[in-house]
Amino acid sequence: MKILDKMQKRAAIWILRAFKILLSERIEAIAGIIPIKFYLQKLTKRSQIHPFKLSTNYILRELMNDSPILSNKPNPHAVSSLTNQQKNIAKGHLIDIYNKTYSILPLFSPLNPEFFPGFHIMDNFSDHFFFNLVNKKEKEKDRIHTQKLNEMVLCTSSLPYTALVVIDASIKNNIATSISHVHIANHPLTKTVHHATFITSMEAELFAIRCSINQACIKENVSKIIIVTDSIYTAKKIFDRKSHPFQSHTAAILSELQGFFNSSHDNSIEFWECPSRLKWRFHKDINKDSKSFHLTSAYPCKISWDYCKKTDSNNIINQQKMMFQASDEKGKQFPDLLDDDFNTIEPIYTKGGPWLQVFGHSNSLCACAVRAITNHAPIGEYRLRFFPNEDFKCSCNYYPIESRRHILHKCRRFNRYWNPRRDSLNHFTMFLIANSNAFTFKDN
Repeated sequence: MKILDKMQKRAAIWILRAFKILLSERIEAIAGIIPIKFYLQKLTKRSQIHPFKLSTNYILRELMNDSPILSNKPNPHAVSSLTNQQKNIAKGHLIDIYNKTYSILPLFSPLNPEFFPGFHIMDNFSDHFFFNLVNKKEKEKDRIHTQKLNEMVLCTSSLPYTALVVIDASIKNNIATSISHVHIANHPLTKTVHHATFITSMEAELFAIRCSINQACIKENVSKIIIVTDSIYTAKKIFDRKSHPFQSHTAAILSELQGFFNSSHDNSIEFWECPSRLKWRFHKDINKDSKSFHLTSAYPCKISWDYCKKTDSNNIINQQKMMFQASDEKGKQFPDLLDDDFNTIEPIYTKGGPWLQVFGHSNSLCACAVRAITNHAPIGEYRLRFFPNEDFKCSCNYYPIESRRHILHKCRRFNRYWNPRRDSLNHFTMFLIANSNAFTFKDN
């Protein structure tokens, strides 16, 4: 473990160009690197739920299974056949996996015929489904896409054989609400609402698609289904051949679409992307409707595989955040910088972390910012702590000690940035850009 810690610290120092004497926890937080001990915990948690991705006839699943499929006799090799004393003796990874079987809802289905080569919908009906996407890079085209959505609604409103489906899902207090509105000309609106606990938003969206397709297919004379969703990535998961934790839902959807396409070669389905930022009227109404419910979950209940993976990861990250804030790992010198919403910035290990997202684009700026944040910089305050015999006065002759606070707020040499909010990360960075000599080894 010590060797791995040293390797990771060297990597963080190389990324940030920081002093070698800094504690690894501080520079890892700034570099957006999760501490190695927490990363190993995350891998351990992932490995405990990994066997649930396997098919039910796999030997490891046989050990976990209390009721074998091929026989009514009890399985003598199952972990459940062990006594509590034997489980305590054999406690380890296998027992941890077995304990997870009672809490995780199995949704993998790798051996479902819908995913077999030659039987998959991509092999037989690849020209029967279409995707209409929004160009995320060119936001000025949002208005054009909204106009296309309105034109599509006007066109389908007079066609009795077209089903327009608008879906949305939201999560509140670990309860997911899936809603779908099915619009067909000369038919009353069909509205379906479903609630589920301890699932991810993607599963809720996928279940809404599943229910809406089922509602549209049972209608007579429907030859075209148009689904409008704000999660087009979820819709694409339906046609994904790879193993994923939503296969039970996608297998049911594919089976429904196979029958729909087999009934007529003219039948088709379209998926329209409608991000929330468009504020399209139909999707805005259903989004508001999905968030109007106030429910409380019932215990105990199983959780989905994807939700278990997400919560395990979040628990480890929250544990690290708490330890970083409460223990000596952060230190007294580490400032509580604020984000744009004036909330204290905490360590995050996605997209480079919150600090590098602001000043990571420049090597010199990054090195300067790290010195200022950790207070390990060529300034008087640092020399007073580690080299008390050296001069620690500020050359502006306004303050006896050249401290970090004095440089940021009062020093006359660094007054090229007007905004006094130096506790905000963005303004702190702008101050360093405007005063390029601050916290550096050069003094012009």
